[in-house]
Amino acid sequence: MSKNEEMYSSWQGDLDSQSEKVKIGQKVEEISLNQLKGFKNHPFKVETNTALFELMQSIEREGILVPLLARPSPDGNGYELISGHRRKAACEWAGITEVPVIICDMDDNEATIAMVNSNLQRENIKPSEKAYAYKMRLEAMKRQGERSDLTSSQVGTKLETDNPTVKISKLQLSTDEHGLVELVNQQNLLKEAGIRADDILAKQVGESRNQIARYIRLTNLIPKILDMVDEEKIAFTVAVELSYLNEEEQYELHAVMDLEQCTPSLSQANRMKRMSQTGNLDMDAMYEVLGEEKPNQKILIKIQADRLDQYFPSNYTDKQKVELIEKLVKSWHEQKVQKR
Repeated sequence: MSKNEEMYSSWQGDLDSQSEKVKIGQKVEEISLNQLKGFKNHPFKVETNTALFELMQSIEREGILVPLLARPSPDGNGYELISGHRRKAACEWAGITEVPVIICDMDDNEATIAMVNSNLQRENIKPSEKAYAYKMRLEAMKRQGERSDLTSSQVGTKLETDNPTVKISKLQLSTDEHGLVELVNQQNLLKEAGIRADDILAKQVGESRNQIARYIRLTNLIPKILDMVDEEKIAFTVAVELSYLNEEEQYELHAVMDLEQCTPSLSQANRMKRMSQTGNLDMDAMYEVLGEEKPNQKILIKIQADRLDQYFPSNYTDKQKVELIEKLVKSWHEQKVQKR
């Protein structure tokens, strides 16, 4: 047994999959990075930022403490990565060519559920990532025989944490007495109890069923508007309302927002949603709605972003730019008062 195989042979990790007991491999193997392919439609972005740089430095100092998880690629060429996309990227950055990987046999549904669960443990997950992750997870559970019917209401009832009918059993990746790695869960108990898939997911991630439904609504947004949600230019509740506009209306709305340098309030978004449903929403109507004065908005000063971009660090968000401008104006005002 190699040094890495010995180090990781008894490793245990939480995956919270919905699968039954499945034998998924015998040991940790050293796999070349070029044999590892990203998970198909992986919803979680791997960004080259400070956090990834710190992860790279940690790997350089201590090595990979938790092996990656992969399955044989469905196309028969290499392996499909289930968990460990950030670790893989950090290793590529550090110039590392081989990594320890647990190779397991999972079908598409089991792999999707394991991939989503392993990434939901991360901090600072963007709304778009949650949206597609929840959607993928529920679709996989539905294919496994679970119900995943969702409501689309804006207001929902939070699941009670002491609900006696819900019993969640955590799946663990571990080794048995023969050294075989196995996934163990008692999902059959949930099936027998007739628990909804979205109830199960809500209990596990600490969201209400309706909140999960709202997140999934975001997958109906065009990329440009969804990016604005991730960048906090559009509030989450507003984005949910805008998700009911059809694709053409959303592209028109994005053009109007870009020209007017403004975004709708919740009430304005709700009005446009209702206008869309009655077939009365066009660009003229969008201009009219967005042109209305919002509460507490008396004067709107517009500055073209490209006039100031050269003065900000490239990684600054719009919110950080506004905060810095306010800080500088306040400092200028205080200096003027002192001179007087």
